[in-house]
Amino acid sequence: MTATSTPASVALWLIVVLPAMTAGLLTVVPALRRAAASIAMSVSAVTTALSFFVAITRPEVSFPFIAGSDFALGVDGLSAFVVPTIAVVTLLALVFAAGDVREDRARFNSLMLLFSAAALLTATALTLPTLLTGWEVMGATSYALIGFWWWEQHRVSAGLTAFLTTRAGDLGLYLAAGAALAAGSGLTISNLATASGDGAGWRDVIAAGVLIAALGKAAQLPFSFWLSRAMEGPSPVSALLHSAAMVAMGGYLLLRVVPLLDATSWAPTVTAWMGVLTALGLGVVAVAQTDLKQLLAASTGAQLGFVVLAAGVGSVSGGTAQLVAHAATKALLFLAAGAWLTALGTKDLDGLVGVARRFPLVGCCATVGAAALAGFPPLSLWATKDAVLAAALRTSAPLYVAGLAAAALSAAYAAKILVVIWRRPSELEAAGAHSHLNEEERGTGEVNRWQQIPLVPLAVGAVLLGALALSPFAAEVAHAVGGGAESGASAVELTLSGVIAVVVGLSVWRWGTPSPSWATGWLGLEHLAHWAVVDPTLVLARGLDKVDRRLDRGVWQMADTVGGSRGLGAVAARLDQGLDSAVHHLAGRVRQLGNLARRPQTGQLHQYYLQSVAVLAALLLLLLLPLIWR
Repeated sequence: MTATSTPASVALWLIVVLPAMTAGLLTVVPALRRAAASIAMSVSAVTTALSFFVAITRPEVSFPFIAGSDFALGVDGLSAFVVPTIAVVTLLALVFAAGDVREDRARFNSLMLLFSAAALLTATALTLPTLLTGWEVMGATSYALIGFWWWEQHRVSAGLTAFLTTRAGDLGLYLAAGAALAAGSGLTISNLATASGDGAGWRDVIAAGVLIAALGKAAQLPFSFWLSRAMEGPSPVSALLHSAAMVAMGGYLLLRVVPLLDATSWAPTVTAWMGVLTALGLGVVAVAQTDLKQLLAASTGAQLGFVVLAAGVGSVSGGTAQLVAHAATKALLFLAAGAWLTALGTKDLDGLVGVARRFPLVGCCATVGAAALAGFPPLSLWATKDAVLAAALRTSAPLYVAGLAAAALSAAYAAKILVVIWRRPSELEAAGAHSHLNEEERGTGEVNRWQQIPLVPLAVGAVLLGALALSPFAAEVAHAVGGGAESGASAVELTLSGVIAVVVGLSVWRWGTPSPSWATGWLGLEHLAHWAVVDPTLVLARGLDKVDRRLDRGVWQMADTVGGSRGLGAVAARLDQGLDSAVHHLAGRVRQLGNLARRPQTGQLHQYYLQSVAVLAALLLLLLLPLIWR
């Protein structure tokens, strides 16, 4: 690592500092607020260009930070894929927001830029202090973005639930940092797996801490419910948070620490099964949803489950391809859902029947995204999921079977979207769609240009990014990320998963999908999150508030007691002033006497003799007075 100023190192600093500083300026400089959207898009465009530059040049920069660790950033083979993904999705989300978010644009754009800067810092962090900085800022900013409409209490509450749930998992990173120091492996992320001898036991603690933190951010079981609550934020926030930042960073962290996981006897197995179980569980949740954004939220956790599975089975290249392809696909679907919400005022599936026919461009782009999410050949997530499943098959047949079942669920919930948006509405449904009865907010009746622009490039990404998991690109990706010579899925495996996806999709078109209440309610995870994290935290907060209030009352009571003695204090003050005056008066008299006594001191001898004679005469007079009176 070096602090040498080269164009590449300056660019690396700028991709973090530029959006962060712009966020600050938009907040404190009133003159910039009118042009907040334009400024944010311009800065994001520059950041995007710089992100591709650093992905090619791969610089590393650092400066001394704390004893034993630098504040270090760098771009390697893995982050070279992720950093441009974050930058591009941020830019497209800001373009969409220019036509979607109309309230307090300066605050919104500044928060989005800060959120992006934190995600980029997280993706480029080389040491735990750097990672923790980006991790913490990203979490705090997500709370502010989810609760952006702060005057609506349920949105603030949703942001608080999401923040506290992920915050509980974040404590794992502090546990890992402490264990790393105790193990003597240092705070450099690439060295976390190097503990040996007495530090080998600490290595398990490091792995456990990192795993907990990553599962929390990636919304894996049992932390998953916060994704549902995050839907209360603006649509561009959902698009960025659920695709390339925040949630994705949990899976990304696990891909980065695969050597640490492999250095333990248990972490790879636990990681793989947590990922595949989340893909299954949240797949069922997604199938049952009747709200489009809730369906997409559940599918986010499910699709990130494949990334976590990839980390568990050591498929860094497959996980990277899945992460990048999912970012494009999910950002596309969330922005399409946001466009329909703005136009029709609803995200309920019953209110979106036939919506693709009414808004053809949005509908066609959303169709590409949903088909990719379903795993239909030859779109992106078909290939990337199979690359992960192929690695799972080499590790464990049960893992592969469970993963294939999760892929089938992906086809089910994505096909559910396709059926709804293209189905011809009945006369009753059509009448309901044009009334305000189904509206959650007042619809504009149109999708504007700014909302349409980002959809096309994202749709192209949803089509093409699967090439990262197919020959010959798969081998190049594996070489770049240090994942060895991963061959990806075979033709048989690709064919099998493609056939399953198509069959499931046709079944959904023919018979639909069930919506059991136990799955619609996110498997009861809301109650678990409140019972285990949110409610205890709020109870503690209320208890501390009571203590604080009692301390306040004690201080005020003491002040009142002192106030009751003010009369005595005033008397004492007057007495003190009287004594001061008497002392000053006496000092003045003494000073006058001194002046009088100084007058005879002339220095002339004849005057001294005369004074002596006068004193003697006075003494003789005093002696003779008694005799005279007799």
